[in-house]
Amino acid sequence: MNHDLQHQVLQRLKADYQFKPAAGQWLRGGTCPACGKRELYTHAEHPWLVRCGRQSKCGAEYHVKDLYDDLFDDWSKRAPASEQQPTASARTYLEFARGFRLELIEGWFTQEHYWSREANAGSATVRFAMEGDGYWERLIDRPHRFGKQKARFKPGYSYRGRWWCPPCVDLLEIDELWLVEGIFDAIALLHHGIAAVSVMSSNGYPEDKLRELKAQREAAGGKLPTLVWALDNEPGARAYTRKHARRARELGYRCEAAQIPQRNGKKTDWNDLHQRWMFEQDEEACTERCERDLKAARYQGALLLAESASEKGVLMYDWDESNEFHFGFDNRLYWFKMDLEKFHKAMRDLEDSERHEDRLLNDHQRRDKALRQCGAVVRLANCYPQALYYMRNEVTDESWYYFRIDFPHDGGSVKNTFTASQVAAANEFKKRLLGIAAGAIYTGTGQQLDKIMESQLFRLKTVKTIDFIGYSKEHGCYVFNDVAVKDGQIHSLNEEDFFDMGRLSIKSQSQSPVLSINDDLHAYREEWLELLWRCFGAKGLVVLAFWFGSLFAEQIRQHQKSYPFLEVVGEAGAGKSTLIEFLWKLLGRLEYEGFDPTKGTAVSRARNFAQVGNMPVVLIESDREKVDGAPTKQFDWDELKTAYNGRSVRSTGVKNNGNDTREPPFRGALVIGQNHPVNASEPILQRIVHVSMTKQNHTPASKAMAEKLERMPVGHVSGFLLKALAKEAKVLEVVTDRAPDYEQQLLELPEIRTVRIAKNHSQLYALVDALAEVLPLTSEQIAAAHAEIRAMAIARQQAINADHPQVVEFWELYDFLNGQDERGALNHSRREGMIAVNLNEFAEMAANKRQQVPPLTELKRLLKTSKHPKFIEANKVVNSARMLDAFDKPKTLRCWLFQET
Repeated sequence: MNHDLQHQVLQRLKADYQFKPAAGQWLRGGTCPACGKRELYTHAEHPWLVRCGRQSKCGAEYHVKDLYDDLFDDWSKRAPASEQQPTASARTYLEFARGFRLELIEGWFTQEHYWSREANAGSATVRFAMEGDGYWERLIDRPHRFGKQKARFKPGYSYRGRWWCPPCVDLLEIDELWLVEGIFDAIALLHHGIAAVSVMSSNGYPEDKLRELKAQREAAGGKLPTLVWALDNEPGARAYTRKHARRARELGYRCEAAQIPQRNGKKTDWNDLHQRWMFEQDEEACTERCERDLKAARYQGALLLAESASEKGVLMYDWDESNEFHFGFDNRLYWFKMDLEKFHKAMRDLEDSERHEDRLLNDHQRRDKALRQCGAVVRLANCYPQALYYMRNEVTDESWYYFRIDFPHDGGSVKNTFTASQVAAANEFKKRLLGIAAGAIYTGTGQQLDKIMESQLFRLKTVKTIDFIGYSKEHGCYVFNDVAVKDGQIHSLNEEDFFDMGRLSIKSQSQSPVLSINDDLHAYREEWLELLWRCFGAKGLVVLAFWFGSLFAEQIRQHQKSYPFLEVVGEAGAGKSTLIEFLWKLLGRLEYEGFDPTKGTAVSRARNFAQVGNMPVVLIESDREKVDGAPTKQFDWDELKTAYNGRSVRSTGVKNNGNDTREPPFRGALVIGQNHPVNASEPILQRIVHVSMTKQNHTPASKAMAEKLERMPVGHVSGFLLKALAKEAKVLEVVTDRAPDYEQQLLELPEIRTVRIAKNHSQLYALVDALAEVLPLTSEQIAAAHAEIRAMAIARQQAINADHPQVVEFWELYDFLNGQDERGALNHSRREGMIAVNLNEFAEMAANKRQQVPPLTELKRLLKTSKHPKFIEANKVVNSARMLDAFDKPKTLRCWLFQET
């Protein structure tokens, strides 16, 4: 291994797995990530693999390319090409990323360069010449920049009917020819004395080359070589293997197959196996491991090409000689049971047989025929259920087994969960199978099911689960419906419905919200930004910045302890709904604005708040006007006070026998969209950044642009989410570095005296700057947004200083009623500058004067926030200055005390 690369790999391995100091050629005593035991070891000079020493109980293996892929993805930087060494990058890649001996492949490849206009990026390539003036090349410099394209053919070149044959392979001399998918797979097998050619893809059938080889061998008077179809072990490739073998047999070839057993859900190809073999301690161990793996691959290939369930059952019995076992054939579940008495009788009959064909059988053929005669194969199900992995929710103590059910017809596979009780009893298993897969019937016994589950569930892969959509702080990744993002890298949902991100396997169990995120960034259109700017101006940009910041709310709260609430208020028709619904499109959510908390129960509100992470939670129309003086249902904003710091908004009991409670944290960002400003206590108002929308600048042109925003397909704009998350590290750096400076600038303004208001708006300032890292904002737009935020901060401070509107109305009505008497009709205070009001008397006098008064319970809550005059005490016993009792003494009343300011 390259010395620099070796040093970096060893440093990371020691830091991550706590290896003991090197003893000789080996590092030992590392902590195995699979079993947790300190049995992990690797080679100190060639640390290609890390392996658990508990082979019988764990046996986990990890290639360093999977653990630290960032060390193996930019070979031009690691080994730059030069005039003296024009293929330096390619040679280093082939030697250290593929494990090839350069002397074996010298002269087979060249180093070239590829440039992508779509990605606006280039990469060095390793190029191999193809027959007919074509070529195939592998991109070796950060290929993830080019999406799914990691390799390419010469434009216009077709490999149909052809293969790539290594120059050292003489097709006229070999007895056996392996056909693999990739060029690197063919080269890997060559290192171990196996003649192989690359058919370039699983669907590539080299008919022209097979016919040409047949003609050459027949002209030379030789027999045809045996073909071993060794394509990848994937569903599509397996189907092509059977198809290709059938077609080749029609040409006269004898065909076998080889399939690499897949472990831990990781795709393993022949190049991966080659590197594992080379990891062995000496040449003898390497040869032994190679032969063992090849034997297992040939066995799997024989099972794949079996023509009947009986033939497959016999092959499996011959492999491990288990008397009873289950197996699948043609996507049906079968049971094999060997009757030894029948077997021995069949063997005796064949030995004593007078038939000519029986006498020609050798011992192996006689045994094979006897096995076929006595082997009992019974169908247990008209489908094939396969356990894929185990899922567990640690919080609720629930667990599931995730199954895939395959059918012999074209209906497609069904995937769903089974509980522990459903896999433990045949009747429950049968009912669950019928419930999730139409027409799927299990007819086996409970004992047979126990054996099947024992085999399928042993050492089953465990997948971590979350019960929400979005960012998981514990795992450091974003998990959506069909895509996930970790460290700026996009990952697609795999065939088993979870995200495989190196050492992390994870999925979300939440079914809502459903986000349609287009991960093809070539379809992304940025024209929406200009439309939004022209429709909504600086206010729209500020709302966009907050919305953008919600994608990083958890990380911001982790560094700065809080993330503000956003209030978007305006009269009907001001454009609030249009703006919010379009911003949802940027995250892949269609036809949605928010939910009304007054229309749901406390449980439904709690679930809405807990179902997303690092995404907005939008409340709409929570504060309503009174209709004809009638009271309306109001939402208590104080419920949300803890959400500001990311804490739980509701606590529930866990359904168990203990005292456990569940308090899911608030992981998102709160957005309030309604016609009227929030009426709440001062602590809530301090947590809100307020944007007021108006119709002032509405024109026919802006209306047309707003309608264009509404019609814009989600597939053209949802790429914004992925572009934003790709810049996660830069965004957090900008917010962390600049928000404190902006906070200090706001506190220096004479109009702002509240630290929380300055902090909230400083975060918005910094988010506008961070947004410029993702979108092409002009300096004019950034300045306008900053000016708008400054005005918002000042207006918020003024709103905090002012009394609640209902408190203002109370004092206006008090002044009117109190002035009905020269001594003051309502004030019972004897002290100058103090006001003592009995609220029941106030309500009675207001009713006599036909004045509307809010409910006293609501009024009592709001009067405690009164600033002008200042609230002092509630229900204080006061000797009235203007009312006498029956004995002409000052009457004692309970009054609310205020001090005039």
